[in-house]
Amino acid sequence: MRPFPVILSAPSGAGKTTIAKKLLERRSDLGYSVSCTTRDRRPGEVDGRDYNFLTVDQFLAERDAGGFAEWAQVHGHYYGTLRREVQRVLDSGRHCLMDIDVQGARQFAGAFPDTVLVFILPPSGEVLLRRLNGRGSENRERLLVRLHNALAEIGDVARYHYVVVNDELELAIERVSSVIDAEAVRHDRVHALEEQVGALIAQLEQEINGIQRGE
Repeated sequence: MRPFPVILSAPSGAGKTTIAKKLLERRSDLGYSVSCTTRDRRPGEVDGRDYNFLTVDQFLAERDAGGFAEWAQVHGHYYGTLRREVQRVLDSGRHCLMDIDVQGARQFAGAFPDTVLVFILPPSGEVLLRRLNGRGSENRERLLVRLHNALAEIGDVARYHYVVVNDELELAIERVSSVIDAEAVRHDRVHALEEQVGALIAQLEQEINGIQRGE
């Protein structure tokens, strides 16, 4: 198996984090690269498990050193994914599953071109609003920021390889899992084809060179 990164993106409240956690629990061929953030920890979050919580100065120093595969400022805070963490997962033979916003996904795909991009959509605007309001942590101003960002994020859906509607959680998990299975087969097939084509080209070039030398 040739491991590759898988990114789940979605507007806030669409369920991408839950889907990612369930897939990581169920599939041994998946690993997770813990992202960095400068926002405060929410109740129940653990440093190093949910996020690597950094100060702004720590984050900017890592960014300036070229340590991030992607970084962005979202909802007034910095978020980023360390290149070395992604490579650590891939080197272990596992696909690297991450939930990253739209801005970060664009950068990340440039750093890791074989990345598979999956966009998670809520089944309706009403459901998205209910999920956002259900958090209990959103005041009016913060809710408006998230809604404006959701509009911009959904407008980027055409850039993604796959779109999964999270109308039922279990079905959405199965759909994303099926995407990973299909892409694993495709990546292995493409890799094998590249090797076969490369060997064929080398053989033909050797034959051409021999003829030109009169052998």
